[in-house]
Amino acid sequence: MRKLVLLALVGLGAQLVDGSLGMAYGVTSTTLLLAIGTNPAAASATVHLAEIGTTLVSGVAHWRFGNVDWKVVLKIGVPGAVGAFAGATFLSNLSTSTAAPLMSVILLALGVYILTRFTVAGLPKDQLRKPLRKRFLSPLGLVAGFVDSTGGGGWGPVGTPAILASGRLEPRKTIGSIDTSEFLVAVAASLGFILGIGGEGVQATWVIALLVGGIIAAPIAAWLVRLLPPRVLGSAVGGVIVLTNVRTLLRSDWIDAPDPVRYAVYVAVYAVWAAAVTYSIRQHRAESTTARPTEARDLIPTGAGARR
Repeated sequence: MRKLVLLALVGLGAQLVDGSLGMAYGVTSTTLLLAIGTNPAAASATVHLAEIGTTLVSGVAHWRFGNVDWKVVLKIGVPGAVGAFAGATFLSNLSTSTAAPLMSVILLALGVYILTRFTVAGLPKDQLRKPLRKRFLSPLGLVAGFVDSTGGGGWGPVGTPAILASGRLEPRKTIGSIDTSEFLVAVAASLGFILGIGGEGVQATWVIALLVGGIIAAPIAAWLVRLLPPRVLGSAVGGVIVLTNVRTLLRSDWIDAPDPVRYAVYVAVYAVWAAAVTYSIRQHRAESTTARPTEARDLIPTGAGARR
């Protein structure tokens, strides 16, 4: 029972971050399932089955709040579904001993990317409202879908920063469109896992626990997306993912590091993570402080009307 409650809380927290940041539900949930010894394919299958419900509710909520660009959803979602199905089939045919470290490498890379991207660069704001071309979105969706099903997450970490980096779609619509299109990816990945492993290792109660937590958080996250600082959330989530998967790799047969080495690496990761979050908070406050005087100046009358 305690494990189910924990899974529900993880689903709630992961969806709260995912819905407001456009990433991290799959990566966070899969990381936890791997940490408690779940088979990699079964972990990814469990998360994607839960995501069918959470992404549906999240998509509806984002749509109601005006956070969805339906052209982007279709252009990236359909090829994303193709990539997700292929990735699920690929992962289902790997042995557990091979898949576990491989998945951790993928998750670690995504965590490092999230941590670095949001800590150093924040969110780009130029070139807004320029059209996003199909030749850009289709390959992006294909790659993101494949990474998502093989890594147990990655649709958001790959898709959201790429679209944000283009500067052509405002952050809230980027996040809403990625979250909504993820429904197609979750359905395709789940079908791939069902054909590949059937129900082996997938526990319905775990799926339901993750689903319940995610459904509760989805509408809240869609509302919070306009309020929470994505830069700080990105640094925080990236650090969690990096730390957890570094731990998995250091304990794997690939490395099997002795205790002193592991603890030294953990301390280093904690230090970098704390510094990244602190830097992101300071940068967010600095940006907010510099924005307010500018907005105030814009409200001061100028010209003949101001001299009267």
